[in-house]
Amino acid sequence: MKRLLFVLVLWVPLRAQELRISVPYERFVLSNGLTVILHEDRTTPTVTLNVWYHVGSGREKPGRTGFAHLFEHIMFEGSKNVPEGKFDEWLEAAGGNNNGSTTTDRTNYFESFPSNALELSLFLESDRMGYLTESMSPAKVDGQRDVVKNERRQNYENRPYGMASIIIGQNLYPADHPYHWPVIGSMKDLSAASYEDVVEFFKTYYVPNNASLVIAGDIDIDRTKTLVEKWFGGIPRGPEPKPFSAPKVMLPGGVRLFLKDKVQLPRLYMVWNSPAIFNPGDAEMDIAASILASGKNSRLYKRLVYELQIAQEVYAYQSSSAVGSSFWIVATAREGHNLKEIETIIREELATLREHAPAARELERTVNQYEVGFLSGLEGIGEKADRLNSYYFHTGDPDYFNEDLSRYRAIDPEDIRMAVLSVLKEDRNVVLSVVPEGKPELAAENSKEVEKP
Repeated sequence: MKRLLFVLVLWVPLRAQELRISVPYERFVLSNGLTVILHEDRTTPTVTLNVWYHVGSGREKPGRTGFAHLFEHIMFEGSKNVPEGKFDEWLEAAGGNNNGSTTTDRTNYFESFPSNALELSLFLESDRMGYLTESMSPAKVDGQRDVVKNERRQNYENRPYGMASIIIGQNLYPADHPYHWPVIGSMKDLSAASYEDVVEFFKTYYVPNNASLVIAGDIDIDRTKTLVEKWFGGIPRGPEPKPFSAPKVMLPGGVRLFLKDKVQLPRLYMVWNSPAIFNPGDAEMDIAASILASGKNSRLYKRLVYELQIAQEVYAYQSSSAVGSSFWIVATAREGHNLKEIETIIREELATLREHAPAARELERTVNQYEVGFLSGLEGIGEKADRLNSYYFHTGDPDYFNEDLSRYRAIDPEDIRMAVLSVLKEDRNVVLSVVPEGKPELAAENSKEVEKP
């Protein structure tokens, strides 16, 4: 159990005075294993309830994928004491709203509402944690299975460039790696899953001892603890899921592919395996991505979009995850240009960054921009609640704000060069060209055609 004092520090130029962030919280664990984190913030009379189930698509098995995302839908379809459709109706009638999301690592459900609706939200969330299967049926599962299949069609199969991320994941990770398959799952696996498979998945992972609950906002700590015990304390403990792990992965060689799609402009994806979240090198790759392709002053934007005018857009990012991350550079060619030209320029800029550390001024500007974004994100109570849950999940410490930010403040120019040299190796990545149908000549060189999965 932990209480911290809230301190708000007026910040001046970031390097002149380093801001210390303090988010007050109290943490306790119910007898059934549910971790509860409470944060009081009376700025507005609103509350956010944020649940992380420590299960994402990475917990699935080959041949049985898409379950975590399927449950993101099923969890809104009613439970023992909440008829179908009433979760949204009752919460919205009280002035609240809710949603959910699924990643490779976790499934998240969250509600925002006026503070006088706290007990309603606790009742709704606890009922589906403890008593979802009592209202589940093969017909309900089949209905949401069809919804997920249609979502896959809309967001992946029938969307321009939509299959790129799935193809890249299948080639960046071996078949038995938990990030090999997409969060959405495959059509074949979704169709093959039996009702019993789905129920078993829920009973294994959607249990209080595999979840963490954050309640943040206009709350009274003692009253909230009593209400949490009232609504969640009677839910039975489940089995203890095995630790989530996977071996470190790095491609032994390059993979060069092209996909013909219903697109007007060719797009190049260059993706590398990179350090897992909060591991050494993770923050450096965040900053490297910004130096390369964040804003009009970034290196790739200036070369590709402004000076040479051969690309319509370019961006880069470090996609940080629990058991391994991926670093992405994505560029869309302008009309009349091909991906060979674009790849050449990208490789030139990467070679420069491997050989020469960025100037101190360039690094300071980039870190300052990151820090401003980090602090701005904490203005909303919903973002603070989600970060408390994220930090607890990844580090065991909900109040990891300062440690997180200090990773970026401690970076020096040589750290960036060494990270790029270590991670963005010349021929250790997936290079995927997505080209208009009938125009394979626009792809990057030496690319092998791949069919849509």
